[in-house]
Amino acid sequence: MSDMTNTNEDILLAVENLSISFGGLKAVDNFNVKIKRGELYGLIGPNGAGKTTVFNLLTGVYKPDTGAIILDGKPITGKKTTEINHEGIARTFQNIRLFTNLSVLDNVKTALDERYRYGLLDSIFRTPKFRRMEKELDERALSILSVFELEDEAELKASQLPYGKQRKLEIARALATEPKLILLDEPAAGMNPQETKELMDTIALIRREFSVTILLIEHDMKLVSGICERLTVLNFGQILREGETRAVLNDPEVIKAYLGD
Repeated sequence: MSDMTNTNEDILLAVENLSISFGGLKAVDNFNVKIKRGELYGLIGPNGAGKTTVFNLLTGVYKPDTGAIILDGKPITGKKTTEINHEGIARTFQNIRLFTNLSVLDNVKTALDERYRYGLLDSIFRTPKFRRMEKELDERALSILSVFELEDEAELKASQLPYGKQRKLEIARALATEPKLILLDEPAAGMNPQETKELMDTIALIRREFSVTILLIEHDMKLVSGICERLTVLNFGQILREGETRAVLNDPEVIKAYLGD
């Protein structure tokens, strides 16, 4: 039985000996990490190293063969995705997943709905309770959008936003669930240098404004070196190196894994 529930209170996420195999191939092998509350942590590695599989394990998409996941002192190993979200983990994806035919505002409101409840009859008859809750819902969604400077586009369809703003909207929607930990899966994918620079500023902003801990998968090493305090490097499902960002990125074995020589 793991004693990870006794982890220091400064540790928000503790993962111990996490492993999963697909068809006899170990996709993630004995993965361990401890992420401090409020930290901005990077998970990097070559394509196929197992990074997104780790995210899928942390969010309940996959159930691990072995290992333990502790969030804020509570075991969440093997729980369903919705349960894990309620416990405080939200994520974004490599390929942006928005309700493209809904407005920017409604995309955020979908994530807020569970916190603003009213009955079917309230909705049908548009009772004072319904109107009050809808007003609160709109105001909260707009306040989140304003952090990302998206309030002026609130009535546009999500599909009408440029790519960089769609990525911001996806992050805004994830934050609307009020997570303790947000997992960002290659947020800079497909962005030009200016959009990437704005994203770096956005990530720093959300950590400050939302007091959220961030775990980030990213291939853009300029972004990684610019914002991540510590890193874990995966290679063929195993941890290659972990530690302070600059030291890890300058490690000859890490450089070899990326350059392939």
